[in-house]
Amino acid sequence: MGIKRIEATAAAKAVIAKLKEEYGELMFHQSGGCCEGSYPHCFEKGGFLLGSNDVCIGEIEGCKFYMAGDQFEYWKHTKLTLDVIPGRAASFSLESTLDMGFLIHSKLFTEEELKDLEPVLPAD
Repeated sequence: MGIKRIEATAAAKAVIAKLKEEYGELMFHQSGGCCEGSYPHCFEKGGFLLGSNDVCIGEIEGCKFYMAGDQFEYWKHTKLTLDVIPGRAASFSLESTLDMGFLIHSKLFTEEELKDLEPVLPAD
């Protein structure tokens, strides 16, 4: 099966569940932009136009998590954990309607983990 590249905290999973109740299927996108672009964004599935360079690094609670390909090049050696904090982080992201903000924690994969990572898929 492989080591997951993206996971979520219990708090983030709870917010995702609330958003799914309100909006249905969801997707995430992490760009490498500045300001709001540096936060992970949550959209209704299909509510964000993926680029030809975007990749899918995994799923959280049944929601695909995409990343800009150039950003992935910087982060391909890191395990990412989606978390949530009170307050608005990214106004275009759905959790802002709950006065919450998603954010990413990262840690480097070990040499052993790097040998068994889940594959990265092109955006579909």
